[in-house]
Amino acid sequence: MGKYLNPGNEAFRKVINGNYIDKTGLIELINNTVDTTNGLTCISRPRRFGKSFTAHMLCAYYDCSCDSHSLFDRYNISKTETYEQYINKYNVIVIDVTGFISTIKQSAGKESLSDVPIMIASAIRDDIVEEQPQLAHYTGLEDCLYEFVKITERKIVFIIDEWDALIREAKGDNKAQEAYLNLLRGLFKNSNVTPYVVAAAYMTGILPIKKDGSQSAISDFREYSVLNPGRFDMYTGFTEDEVKNICDRYDMDFARAKQWYDGYTVGRVESIYNPYSLMQAMESGEYSSYWRKTSAADSLETYINMNFNGLKEDVIRLMSGEEIEVYTEDFANDFQTFTSKDDVLTLMIHLGYLAYDRKTNSVRIPNDEVRLEFKNLIRKSDNNQLIGLIEKSKQLLTYTLDGDEDKVVKAIEHIRESNYTPNFYNNEQALRYVIKFAYIYCVDKYMKVEELPSGKGIADVVYIPKRNTLDPAIVVELKWNKTEEAAIAQIKNKNYPAIFENYGGDIVLVGINYDDKTKEHTCRIERIEK
Repeated sequence: MGKYLNPGNEAFRKVINGNYIDKTGLIELINNTVDTTNGLTCISRPRRFGKSFTAHMLCAYYDCSCDSHSLFDRYNISKTETYEQYINKYNVIVIDVTGFISTIKQSAGKESLSDVPIMIASAIRDDIVEEQPQLAHYTGLEDCLYEFVKITERKIVFIIDEWDALIREAKGDNKAQEAYLNLLRGLFKNSNVTPYVVAAAYMTGILPIKKDGSQSAISDFREYSVLNPGRFDMYTGFTEDEVKNICDRYDMDFARAKQWYDGYTVGRVESIYNPYSLMQAMESGEYSSYWRKTSAADSLETYINMNFNGLKEDVIRLMSGEEIEVYTEDFANDFQTFTSKDDVLTLMIHLGYLAYDRKTNSVRIPNDEVRLEFKNLIRKSDNNQLIGLIEKSKQLLTYTLDGDEDKVVKAIEHIRESNYTPNFYNNEQALRYVIKFAYIYCVDKYMKVEELPSGKGIADVVYIPKRNTLDPAIVVELKWNKTEEAAIAQIKNKNYPAIFENYGGDIVLVGINYDDKTKEHTCRIERIEK
């Protein structure tokens, strides 16, 4: 048993000793690729979405140096036809690329990131020679691997965790990136070695494989990302049924778990939850943001400040609950090649900051946890205009709840004059667009629903309190070239407040009209007290 060669099953044993959610069905998908032309698999997903746990699981299952039946017999993989065929039948080589990068960073010598591929190759070779000393005279890794497989009569399953860490860390260092990609090509795209040595490979990271021009730099891998997850979609994070069971186990409110950590649609699965944050909430008993405790948050401000084609303005639209269309195909799968706003938005999808809808090719902020990160970064931003918009919206909410109609009008008109509203202010739809931005601060405390069926009609915009509080609900009706009184009358006549029939708090009715001739907004506010 070595550090990189056949490290055993202890890492996975520790995983299942905790509150493990059965994801062993993924093994069956990999089993179906073993010793086939589809044997090279690259899975990319955001940070803290269980990538390392999966690597530990696969290592424990395939490693021939141990018996892992006691670890897997209770889980779903044991019920499959391929379970006994592959369990503990292969040599396994496991590489966590971040470990080698950390060694370089801690070194007082002259090593650079360009040395990481050499260190990886040497580490693998040293473990092989330790087990088979007669191979010491083979200096090249590929030849050493080839002879090792001949001696042991077992092919190798490669498991590479955080495969893209060097691509991310060495942004701008083309020498280091190319040396690393050449190492991978030598292992997995070498017709003289790969077919005879590699039974399967599983690489996981945040990014898909870096593009060489318009093609993947290691083209033989089958790639499954959050954009195109294939059959791996249900293994991207926790599914809704899994989260319901977890909440029951911990006696935690499922609705709030959904509000904080859901929001990702991945392939066929419409609700995927962030596993790390969800479990942190369960164990601490507190729903909060655990996202900021990752290094991902440190980079978001940099990408927003690039401000390609008005990216900052789009971030405000996202924070207000809007969806933004994005073209993902040109992204180079690295942290340095940005040519458009679409590239930055695509990177945010891979980092988990944005959820992607393949049906509409659009992105949105997935949940409260991530929205809070955006808000914190806007607060720290040097863009006074963005900060001013948030503060003005906060004041607007206060004026609305206080029933101060004149100040509500002034706040709306101030926001109307900002850069974030439509150039053509010529109909009720444009007015609705302005109102959604005006009440952007509400996203912290309220769920925004547009055209909500209620009573005898459909309310324009409704803000429903998110938490179990008695904060007032808000019903907004908009009119164009009519009157604010007509807006309030419609709310009452069509009984829009009926949607809150079982709600224990007050309901604030807001009627807003814009007169195209006078170019003025008017407002009427009434409060239904409970």
